[in-house]
Amino acid sequence: MSETERLMKRVKELEEKLEGWKRKEEKGEEKEENKKGREKIQVMSGEVVDSNPYSRLMALKRMGIVKDYESIRNKSVVIVGLGGVGSVAAEMLTRCGIGKLILFDYDTVEIANMNRLFFRPNQSGMTKTNAAKQTLNEINPDVLIEAYTFNITTIENFQSFLMSLQSGGLENNTKVDLVLGCVDNFEARMVINQACLEVGLSWMESGVAENAVSGHVQFIVPGETACFQCAPPLIVANGIDERTLKREGVCAASLPTTMGITAGLLVQNALKYLLTFGSVSFYLGYNAMVDFFPRDTLRPNPECSNQWCCKRQVEYQACKPSVQLVNEPEVEKPVHEENDWGISLVEDKQENVAQPSGGIIKQESLAQGLERAYTVGGQKHVDEKDLVKTDDSLSLDDLQNQLKMLSKK
Repeated sequence: MSETERLMKRVKELEEKLEGWKRKEEKGEEKEENKKGREKIQVMSGEVVDSNPYSRLMALKRMGIVKDYESIRNKSVVIVGLGGVGSVAAEMLTRCGIGKLILFDYDTVEIANMNRLFFRPNQSGMTKTNAAKQTLNEINPDVLIEAYTFNITTIENFQSFLMSLQSGGLENNTKVDLVLGCVDNFEARMVINQACLEVGLSWMESGVAENAVSGHVQFIVPGETACFQCAPPLIVANGIDERTLKREGVCAASLPTTMGITAGLLVQNALKYLLTFGSVSFYLGYNAMVDFFPRDTLRPNPECSNQWCCKRQVEYQACKPSVQLVNEPEVEKPVHEENDWGISLVEDKQENVAQPSGGIIKQESLAQGLERAYTVGGQKHVDEKDLVKTDDSLSLDDLQNQLKMLSKK
């Protein structure tokens, strides 16, 4: 075999191998060395053993934080954007045992993304959705994951996105429970806002500033709170195409710390909403420069330019109760209900004892068999000859001089 034939054969082998890798990426298959993983767990258990990935999560029930943590397996969440915030949020929800995740992104993993969390260098070149699905399936095979690689802002893809929100629940033809917006542009935020208004679906918007030292989370409930279009950013209000503001060779700053903190705030808010515990924040900001966390509630704009928003406001006002009912806080029960030693608390009995000033103080009663060594008496009489007389006319300097004279003697 000549050198040319040998090289041609080698080129053909490499082309076939490359084609096989491409097919694996398109199907989201795992690499051979990463196929080993744990078995699926059908029922969440609070059993405290090393092999149970849910024992520490189920401990939230035992501690009275969450009433029914297992219900998280019945929840479905959509995440739009798998950047520095969205990818970490997807991992957190997967580790929490969410029932279903639906992922949307059209970008690919780049080496430039390695300053952030989640993605690995060996995933460079893969679509973010396939790379995320691969990693998340390795972390928790119990989570059902759907991944869509397309741009939701196009007209043809918007309908597919809308259908996913309307029928992407775990049960057939049911809405998803929540949408998390983790995109980096206003156009995509407006599309998510429009879809959630049409479906009547709550969603959480999030973002990190271009200087990488501040972020925010906003919970948007159609009709009850301001939609993204009620008080739009200046760029959106003026109809400016934000793509025209980007300059060649200039990129936004990015810190994995700020991205991770914002993702944590987002998922924490989502868990409180999904599992109904704690207080869900409607707006929560984060300023890393001074560690400031502002909170606020943004009310809807009655003159919002979005007709769907105005429609949802009317619906909310129609079903809103005329009197806001306040739920009384539940009385906390003791952590340990057992009382093997029969210990009980009784009301203290006190007796009155005279003070030196002639007043009355309360003194605790003694248990049977005990007696006091002494009792507090009344005001004691002091003879005048025992009193020390002082000259109040002397200053502090005079007294110090007298002290010095006494020390010299």
